[in-house]
Amino acid sequence: MYLPIERPLRLPATIAQALASDIQDGRLKVGDKLPGEQKLAAAFGVSRNVVREAISQLRYDGLVEARQGAGAFVTSPEQRSAFRISPECFEKRRELRQILDLLAGVHATAASLAALKRSTADLARIRKCLAQMRKPMAEDPDALARRLDAEINFYNAIAAASGNSYVIDFILFLNRRVTERLGSVFQKNARATEISSVVLEEHEAVFSAIVSQSKNDAREAARLHFETASRRLARRGDRAE
Repeated sequence: MYLPIERPLRLPATIAQALASDIQDGRLKVGDKLPGEQKLAAAFGVSRNVVREAISQLRYDGLVEARQGAGAFVTSPEQRSAFRISPECFEKRRELRQILDLLAGVHATAASLAALKRSTADLARIRKCLAQMRKPMAEDPDALARRLDAEINFYNAIAAASGNSYVIDFILFLNRRVTERLGSVFQKNARATEISSVVLEEHEAVFSAIVSQSKNDAREAARLHFETASRRLARRGDRAE
């Protein structure tokens, strides 16, 4: 009747994971010097020995390099000789998939309500977001972010057209959760699996059903997209965050 208790990470591993996340998310950039051992020890509330072991782990993973008498510095990806996948990567992937599973039901409800209640102005807003998603991906670093913003705005516009304030607030809450905690894994997953003509057809099916005021078709099209997105995430073979 009881489940085994998950063992917490050792302190050095926990600190190494936090610093690695800062590096991967760009808060610590290539060439940046890590704060000194004493400063990190004070910040994390641990001994300098624990910090020293955490930095050793980062060095082993190839994320930082030690310079004699100067400290530890963030390395560029080209210099990293080790390829390791942190447990946090799998945790974030699992969390994103759970949210996608939840969104399948919430967005299905929003789309079915929007099909019945949408106005001409609602359709114009939804159509505008879809047009943004149809634009070819440009070769610039902001193209993916704009594409993802358009998709989020597309489903936010559908939620707004539902006329149900609780649905709207809940979807906005989940979007903030993804953006604040899972932003990097969300973008990397989108780049790997969600930017394709097949996925665009899923969004267009949702819109077409709302235009035709087909409540059932809109519900099933929205559910299909998010359930399929969850399966695509589960099938990803690269195992990178």
